[in-house]
Amino acid sequence: MKFSWRVILLWTLPLLVVGFFLWQGAFPGAVGDSGRNTASSQLSYGRFLDYLDAGRVTNVEIYDGGRTAVVEAMDPDLDNRMQRLRVDLPGNTPELVSKLREEQVSFDVHPPSNDGAIWGILGNLIFPILLIAGLFFLFRRSNNVGGGPGQAMNFGKSKARFQMEAKTGVVFEDVAGVDEAKEELQEVVSFLKKPERFTAVGAKIPKGVLLIGPPGTGKTMLAKAIAGEAGVPFFSISGSEFVEMFVGVGASRVRDLFKKAKENAPCIIFIDEIDAVGRQRGAGIGGGNDEREQTLNQLLTEMDGFEGNAGIIIIAATNRPDVLDPAILRPGRFDRQISVDAPDLKGRLSILSVHARNKKLAPEVDLEGIARRTPGFTGADLANLLNEAAILTARRRKDAMTMAEINDAIDRVVAGMEGTPLVDGKTKRLIAYHEVGHALIGTLRPHHDPVQKVTLVPRGQARGLTWFMPGEEQTLVSRAQLMDRIMGALGGRAAEEVVFGHAEVTTGAGGDLQQLTAMARQMVTRFGMSDLGPLSLESQSDEVFLGRDLMSRSKYSEEIASRVDAQVRAIVEHCHEEARRLIRENRAAVDRLVDLLIEKETIDGEEFRQIVAEYTEVPEKEQYTVSLQS
Repeated sequence: MKFSWRVILLWTLPLLVVGFFLWQGAFPGAVGDSGRNTASSQLSYGRFLDYLDAGRVTNVEIYDGGRTAVVEAMDPDLDNRMQRLRVDLPGNTPELVSKLREEQVSFDVHPPSNDGAIWGILGNLIFPILLIAGLFFLFRRSNNVGGGPGQAMNFGKSKARFQMEAKTGVVFEDVAGVDEAKEELQEVVSFLKKPERFTAVGAKIPKGVLLIGPPGTGKTMLAKAIAGEAGVPFFSISGSEFVEMFVGVGASRVRDLFKKAKENAPCIIFIDEIDAVGRQRGAGIGGGNDEREQTLNQLLTEMDGFEGNAGIIIIAATNRPDVLDPAILRPGRFDRQISVDAPDLKGRLSILSVHARNKKLAPEVDLEGIARRTPGFTGADLANLLNEAAILTARRRKDAMTMAEINDAIDRVVAGMEGTPLVDGKTKRLIAYHEVGHALIGTLRPHHDPVQKVTLVPRGQARGLTWFMPGEEQTLVSRAQLMDRIMGALGGRAAEEVVFGHAEVTTGAGGDLQQLTAMARQMVTRFGMSDLGPLSLESQSDEVFLGRDLMSRSKYSEEIASRVDAQVRAIVEHCHEEARRLIRENRAAVDRLVDLLIEKETIDGEEFRQIVAEYTEVPEKEQYTVSLQS
């Protein structure tokens, strides 16, 4: 709950008003006797004496210790009718009583009432009491909702969400595409449900399981499935919730979390994004006492320290295992490290089947074809894909999703939203030659992925697109495949040069040049696919983890650096010349395809290959080699 001055004023202003009126005694009955308020009008003291001398006064009642009197007198201005008049007396007037007796006027003196003092004291006390009570209520409410200023008193308390029996609504049947990880985690659930089966043969329950994988592969979904299957108390927390700006807070929260877990053992603790707190110690420059290091030290001690944590299984997830401290990865802390990678073809088909349960699909929808079109997609990507297709279906007022909506959803997810169609002209023709150049090289090279479609429909920043479909699940890539990919990336620039000349080449190949340069450099520096021999001159990742890698990165001489540049240049120039040769030799096919593309704006892969086959021989592409049989 967030607070602002508006909320505080909303509570304090009514309290201020109530306290003010109570303090001033403005409420009815708060001051004096109610009889003093029965006088209908005011009479001056001099006029009162005149009435007294004239014998017009019949009764006098004195209040407030002689400061106020209520007089019954006959008013000559009102035909001598009897009136009750209020008179303010000038302080102590002992002669007034003597004069009343002389005139034989009935009078009565009322003792002063203490009600005014009592109400004044109560008014002074009620206001601060109400104010303090209101503020206490606000702070207590902020603590209950887990935010606001009241949290300052609970910094050392764990923020973990606790469920005695986690009803996540997710079980292992709902998680697809990660069969190996599910098998490992099902064993952990069996440990929790029937530990005697394992302890009978001397096995010990694993203390920790670390889920490692790229974002969106289903690590958190697996944790929810474990919680749903195990039926034991479940604590869930993010690694960033341990760390605060105050020193010692993170370590205190770790202690509090494990204290609660031991009270509810056997149980599961799930820490998401553990790299936020588990980074390597001493990884900074210049040292210092880092709050994160203190939190990590406490976590290491709780996981496998002197006391131990019998009956507690810790499951953590991260996509940066390279930055984790080695002490947290050793057996006895995280005994098992489970890799949750992007799914293969069979896994993507299983994931699509799970997410298609609540979708209305037309009979023509081929989930296997969708799985083939989406290499590299994670479970989150595939769920988003089907959701985008469902949104398009509703927008087009259809009853069920068709392949048209799914294909458009794939294009939107990969390339962006559809833009305004190009107007026929020189720019549209130049883009058409550029895209046909990519597709032609990809079709004529035997190791290049087959063309799926060529389109002039703009998407995102691209004015035209050429889509390729991988022929198989490629875990290993050959040198021939890399060379053909570089040629395919150079096909657009080669077509511009052959058709329009060097003076008319455009900036459209900028992204292509970046990709092919990176591929060529990796061939030389990482894969040993050049005349330099089987040497690895650069690490797999160029990211520097400060302190660990800054001083230890591999370096090579300037001579080797110049030879690397020369080899990269030689590879690119060879592929560039081959691409221009293929465009020149198939110029007639290129011109026909460009005219057809301008007319139709989209050509699918099968039609494209049929037209190319009329002019030259099309090499046989590798077919799908992954079996989809269960």
